[in-house]
Amino acid sequence: MYSPCSKNALPGCINTAVVIEKDGTVAGKYRKMHIPDDPAYYEKFYFTPGDLGFEPIQTSLGNLGVMVCWDQWYPEAARLMAMAGAEILIYPTAIGWESTDTDDEKLRQMFAWQIAQRAHAVANGMHVVACNRTGYEPDPSGVTNGIQFWGNSFVAGPQGEILAQASNDDDENMIVDIDLSRSETVRRIWPFFRDRRIDAFGDLTKRWREE
Repeated sequence: MYSPCSKNALPGCINTAVVIEKDGTVAGKYRKMHIPDDPAYYEKFYFTPGDLGFEPIQTSLGNLGVMVCWDQWYPEAARLMAMAGAEILIYPTAIGWESTDTDDEKLRQMFAWQIAQRAHAVANGMHVVACNRTGYEPDPSGVTNGIQFWGNSFVAGPQGEILAQASNDDDENMIVDIDLSRSETVRRIWPFFRDRRIDAFGDLTKRWREE
């Protein structure tokens, strides 16, 4: 990921993921659509929301539904990628604990992170790759005691099953074989994607439903 400053960016830069083809050329890019603003993540002050929408990147390996970090919490984003023909969802991520969180709270946060992305796999019948940072980063402002990134990068299959998972504190390179054809099989036995009542989903484009 990189964050190029855009001449149209107000106030800052656009958080961008770039996909490199096996021949070294740029296959495509994705600009982070959802920008967080919560304790220790004040990104709305320096990142401009993406403007390329949710479009898969075509590569020699297939159509990659690449999104970035905070995007991983939104089922609508995953669904739009699937509707556009993505064959796999990929989330490069930097998420961790603030040091004052209790142990119970830390577990709740990490499990929620895993559950959300595994649910994308189930709901859309496709693999999900979640790549998360490890290590500690201090807070230069001194407002918090810094962030401990929790790692646990993983690959989930189209039924939400964990196919591979990294550790929580070591840098690791993992090679995982993924059978993209399995999505078609799972979508036949669990046809959630096919049976959507799109005629009744119009209100999803609104912030709130009208009473």
